[in-house]
Amino acid sequence: MDIGWIVIIFMIGFIGSYLSGMLGIGGSIIKYPMLLYIPPLFGFVAFSAHEVSGISALQVFFATIGGVWAYRKGEYLNKSLIGYMGISILMGSFVGSYGSNLMSEKGINFVYGVLALLAAIMMFIPKKSIDNIPLEDVTFSKGLATSLAFIVGIGAGIVGAAGAFLLVPIMLVVLKIPTRMTIASSLAITFISSIGATVGKITTGQVDYLPALIMVVASLMASPLGVMTGKKVNTKWLQGILAMLILSTAIKIWLDVLGV
Repeated sequence: MDIGWIVIIFMIGFIGSYLSGMLGIGGSIIKYPMLLYIPPLFGFVAFSAHEVSGISALQVFFATIGGVWAYRKGEYLNKSLIGYMGISILMGSFVGSYGSNLMSEKGINFVYGVLALLAAIMMFIPKKSIDNIPLEDVTFSKGLATSLAFIVGIGAGIVGAAGAFLLVPIMLVVLKIPTRMTIASSLAITFISSIGATVGKITTGQVDYLPALIMVVASLMASPLGVMTGKKVNTKWLQGILAMLILSTAIKIWLDVLGV
């Protein structure tokens, strides 16, 4: 067991989970490409897309536990929104993760590229200021929230994500949920989604447990720290950071899928 390899995997998990807690995402939008591209840069064997998706699924499950726990006593968790979107995305993520075993490496990366591109586009759509709405007055379309969560769950389950990198812009732009409520609630919905993704990946043998364990340890340390930072940072900065991360990832994945 190479100590250098362990350090690299741990740092990937730590950085990704810190940003996960800060921005209200499961972290796969960042860690998926990091796991694909960083280990080979240091001379280590590259993970396959199936392995990366399996590791990501298990890691996201634990990363979101830390994030939700940090928000548990606040007023930002919208229980109704979490209930409707959580149940729907759980079903979708299990279907996607279980079926991903039948897909090729390129197919999984293609799905990831589509999801990342859609998320990037949605994050750059101009949004009306809704952050001044009292949290108790927030409303949303239950049917729209449920259907969109199921669709996101299928795609996210395929790549071992929990879908938060797409849920966040959907909640902000389509459902008109205030930013901090979106960040907190998306972590809870992501946790529920990760259950389906994790079960699907484990039952189809797509999880490499050693790197997954290393990243889980990093996640439990870093995610609560990210949440603490997120509560102090201006919401416009949070949205801007997330948009740039998603866009850069989408560009890189598509260049690889297209063989450029």
